[in-house]
Amino acid sequence: MINFFNSKKNNKLDDNNSYSKIASLLIHAAKIDEIYEDKEKNIIKKTLIELGADSSSINKLISDAEIIEKNSNQILNFTKEVKIASLSSKVKIVESLWRIVYSDDIADTYETNLMRRLSGLLYIDAKTMGNIKEKVKKELKK
Repeated sequence: MINFFNSKKNNKLDDNNSYSKIASLLIHAAKIDEIYEDKEKNIIKKTLIELGADSSSINKLISDAEIIEKNSNQILNFTKEVKIASLSSKVKIVESLWRIVYSDDIADTYETNLMRRLSGLLYIDAKTMGNIKEKVKKELKK
């Protein structure tokens, strides 16, 4: 399990709120091509559990995050939690975002634009983002 939170953050309420926002960001990425499938939902579940979310309440977490994402008109609120995450957690989340993008074998214009925007919002340089993208593409080809 990855230690998602920086050492100064360990309040359970904050943890749940953080997982909710991260789930909302992942859901947003999954819905941006207007196709939100179980394959993407499973990637989101796996990611949240690997980050330390309670697996027994993962379905509720995702259904709550779906509502949050649906009622939001911007992604800035979702990216705040990822920006303060540890580097390993941030990389894990970005890998999952790329897995969601390539879950249907194609990265359309909306998906690539989102990832470009997220690179800046999450303070991830283009080279690192490209390396993560290529790593995920190679894993998916296996």
